[in-house]
Amino acid sequence: MNNKPFFVLALMLMGQVVCAQPRVLMAANADHAPKIDGKLDDRVWEDAPVATDFIVSYPTFGGKAAQKTEVKILFGADAVYVGAMLYDDPKLVRRQITARDDEQQNDADYFSVFFDTYNDKQNGFQFLVTSSNVQSDARLGANLSFGFGGYGDKTWDAVWESKVDFTEDGWSVEMKIPYFSLRFSKKEVQDWGLQLQRSVRRSNETSTWSPVDPDVNGFVNQFGLLQGITDLEPPLRLSFSPYLSTGYQSVPEKEGYLNRWLHSGGLDLKYGINESFTLDATLIPDFGQVVSDNLVNNLTPFEIQFQENRPFFTEGTELFNKAGLFYSRRVGATPEGYYRVHEIVSDNPDLEIKKNPSLTQLYNAIKVSGRTKKNLGIGVFNAVTAPMHAVVRNKVTGKDSSISTEPLANYNILVLDQSLRGQSYVTFTNTNVMRNRQSRNANVSALDVALFDKENIHQFSGKVRYSSIWGAEKYDGFNTLVKYAKVSGKWQYHLMQSMLSGNYDPNDLGILFSPNNVTYQGSVSYHENMPTKNFLTHFFSLESTLQYLYKPYSFYTYEIEGSGMLIFHNFWDVFLNASVSPAGSHDHFELRTPGRYLSYPWSFRSGINGSTDSRKKLYVEYGFSVGGYPEYHNRYFEIETEVRYRFGNRFNLELEVNSERERHQLGYAFARNNNEDPIVGFRDNRSISSVLSGIYNFTPRLNITLRARHYWNKVDYKEFFDVDAAGKLIDRPFVSGRDQNVNIFNTDVFLTWDFRLGSRLIIAYKNWLGDAEGVVFGTGEKNNYLNNFSRQFGLKHGNEISARFIYFLDYNQLKRKK
Repeated sequence: MNNKPFFVLALMLMGQVVCAQPRVLMAANADHAPKIDGKLDDRVWEDAPVATDFIVSYPTFGGKAAQKTEVKILFGADAVYVGAMLYDDPKLVRRQITARDDEQQNDADYFSVFFDTYNDKQNGFQFLVTSSNVQSDARLGANLSFGFGGYGDKTWDAVWESKVDFTEDGWSVEMKIPYFSLRFSKKEVQDWGLQLQRSVRRSNETSTWSPVDPDVNGFVNQFGLLQGITDLEPPLRLSFSPYLSTGYQSVPEKEGYLNRWLHSGGLDLKYGINESFTLDATLIPDFGQVVSDNLVNNLTPFEIQFQENRPFFTEGTELFNKAGLFYSRRVGATPEGYYRVHEIVSDNPDLEIKKNPSLTQLYNAIKVSGRTKKNLGIGVFNAVTAPMHAVVRNKVTGKDSSISTEPLANYNILVLDQSLRGQSYVTFTNTNVMRNRQSRNANVSALDVALFDKENIHQFSGKVRYSSIWGAEKYDGFNTLVKYAKVSGKWQYHLMQSMLSGNYDPNDLGILFSPNNVTYQGSVSYHENMPTKNFLTHFFSLESTLQYLYKPYSFYTYEIEGSGMLIFHNFWDVFLNASVSPAGSHDHFELRTPGRYLSYPWSFRSGINGSTDSRKKLYVEYGFSVGGYPEYHNRYFEIETEVRYRFGNRFNLELEVNSERERHQLGYAFARNNNEDPIVGFRDNRSISSVLSGIYNFTPRLNITLRARHYWNKVDYKEFFDVDAAGKLIDRPFVSGRDQNVNIFNTDVFLTWDFRLGSRLIIAYKNWLGDAEGVVFGTGEKNNYLNNFSRQFGLKHGNEISARFIYFLDYNQLKRKK
């Protein structure tokens, strides 16, 4: 009898079983703290267990890494130490100096360690060091989406130490990650999830210690284990970051400028309530030194959602954002009555504004978050904003009047997040906003459930939300969602149904663009993550979405969309998409009138986006889109280009230009008839925005950044219509004075110096075009982008220069010095 086939089959099965088992590294204790110099020559490293034999995760999963990597991990009295030897030809290692958290798609090798400290296969921490000793860190969570090469929330910045060193065998890294920068349960013996990662930039190869199969849903659930961690005794986690800031600001007004000195001081505090929970507090914060918003001329019926740039609201907020109910820009936003004050003054020439703050002052804010031994995540957020007032002076009598623009407000969030087996979880979230006097108050309660099968192939998820508004007005609403999906494998699909009642309103602390709809959606996609003859990876998807109004239950729109992503062997990529709405749509929001809608005919849109190899000095991203409503002779065009050039390892310069033009666009004309019925119009709508940005890195801890943005929007109305009860157009006379020519300009320059761990000096300069300034063209003059760009420099601009000094004080360091 020939047993050879049986023997081979048995070996193959055994190999599959072994590969399916998580990789394990035994924990080791350090009898003394190694010197952090990147050299790995301290004797404490000699007997530590070694993690090696990395597996390629990109571009070709499953192979052995081309370069050898050895990693050792030690636990000390107050920190965990990581030492890595990355074997290579040191002359070939890419060493670009970047800003913190900005290593992706730049020209630098890096090494990264991930800890899942609760071993719940959902949450974790990342600490990354590049070959030039630039640090990057992130919080990992089940609800966090990943960018290119990213794995979590990079706005989180921890305080930790790192050094790199080069030898003839390659380069080495040493990290000291204090326990106060981590969260973990208090057990005599515990295991952590562990992942180690290396990126070799010249070959674009990324490898990991524990294999990460791209066909398997999730990242943290594919970690290995760091076993045998014993008797961790975290020190008292108490740190202070007092700050002082000063500056000078000049703001343009109708007549002259309003000039004032800026001065502020406050304190950020972190306190470890226990080994798992942390209190973060900010007292009298000053958020003046943040990047300016990308303002636009908004013609849509929905508000513009802006990116959060304030550190307290970006760091460590992943738990509060899990239900998608926390839009942090609500806290400290523009006072509700800010624009009303301008309307009052514009209607009365005898009045002038002496004071009208554009941002609500934040008194203080706190966050308490952590996770128990049984993987229950708990988060509590509270912020209190000051009552705001404007001062208006009567120029005839000289008397000043105070106008309330925003009441005292209290913002609260409570989150209970129970991690279940695998990637499953149950989350309860409650948001609450209470305002002084007879103002509007709000509460939203939410329950989110996600359940995965044992093989992590299928997912069932559901959401329930209930909102309640009371005070100046009173109404309730709800939102539900049910979804089933196949989330792993080459073929994936999902079915989803959601329902939002007309009065569902989470907008006091969250953001929702359009309530009162019912959505039915399904999709199917194919993902090929292994190289083929023509591509490194590629995927295709087809999605169908049908929407109705919730009440009355009537047709809204139906859309079919197809898309595909191709990554070539030379690391260029192309993204293709096309969509069609064959039945048109009944837009119930464009007219800004309850019970009315505007009917649009069938429409289409298609586009192509892509980028070149980001390893090259010259890197280009591009995009082109077309679309329209053929029946209305509507055509839409968009061209976007981003060009980045790397002048060396210290200096990058980037220019981004986006041009959109829509001919015969149909929309609300911001005008009404005498009976308050809305007026719509066909218009030519053109906008161009350009952003010039650059960074020069003097050292890994000292850089200067520039960002200058100009936005131009020109709106020319061609004809106007009334709208009947069926959403159809009715001819009407022309309405004058509806055309718009809008310019927005901002410049931000920041010199940032991290002069010691956790401490920073920032010198900032800001310039902006005054709110009341406008470019005007005479008869026969050409109104185009270049003329608008040049003429806006002749108008009034605001200017601000400021300095901010932040000093990090750790209680344990102060205690040791004493």
